[in-house]
Amino acid sequence: MSTQGHADHGHTVAGWTGTALALLGFTGAGLGVVTAWRPGIWIGLGVVAAAGVVTWVLHLAGWGKPSGPRPAAEWDWRVRDTAAHAGHEDCLGCRLGGPRRARAAAPRPRSAVSSAAPSAAPTPVPDSGV
Repeated sequence: MSTQGHADHGHTVAGWTGTALALLGFTGAGLGVVTAWRPGIWIGLGVVAAAGVVTWVLHLAGWGKPSGPRPAAEWDWRVRDTAAHAGHEDCLGCRLGGPRRARAAAPRPRSAVSSAAPSAAPTPVPDSGV
């Protein structure tokens, strides 16, 4: 039995690709620091930046996952998210992906009941008249 229980950890093609590229970039930049080769540092940091862009593009193409848990049938990392083309609700990456996705990913207004916060002011204590 897993120590994490029966949970979706979000392993996706976008996640694995971005992680591998970022790891390569950080390794290259680290080697550039150790060998004092400035172009190697900048090349490595460029690969790290490219990892973020590649991960984002793969997410928009459906190889990522929306926020929150997924059904167990979609836990395999090779399962494509068919709803990604319309945009995920409350997803910053989808909001940055263009106007069509931004409308779908816009934060939803909360109802008055769920957004009503308890009063921050303390309740007045009646004077006992003593």
